[in-house]
Amino acid sequence: MNLKLLASHEHQPPAEGDARAVALANDADALALPLEGVERVDLHFPNFTDGRAFSQAFLLRRRRGFKGEIRATGDVLIDQLVQMQRTGFSSAVLREGVDAADAQRQFERFPGFYQGDAVNPQPLFAAKAA
Repeated sequence: MNLKLLASHEHQPPAEGDARAVALANDADALALPLEGVERVDLHFPNFTDGRAFSQAFLLRRRRGFKGEIRATGDVLIDQLVQMQRTGFSSAVLREGVDAADAQRQFERFPGFYQGDAVNPQPLFAAKAA
């Protein structure tokens, strides 16, 4: 799964009353979120030092088995994009003025990882042995 990068003007917050897209509060329990009919969950980074959305994304992907879009919004920094993808995010909204090419280069810097993650749970040695 490749992380889709969106410019700030391409993002529309979930419309009121639309059950297909949900914005989960930063302090909400991802395990308690009703997922019936939900296609997209927006997780917010209020600032770069608050990483609770990483945990929420991981819980949605691994424990809840959510297959829909998990979108990072808020203070999204390009140096956190790789970790966002590894914890289960499928898209990220870049702040205004951020060059998408600079953001995309982050993924070229790290071609593989030894540990498993939310997207590829098997560690590298197990995947190569299979």
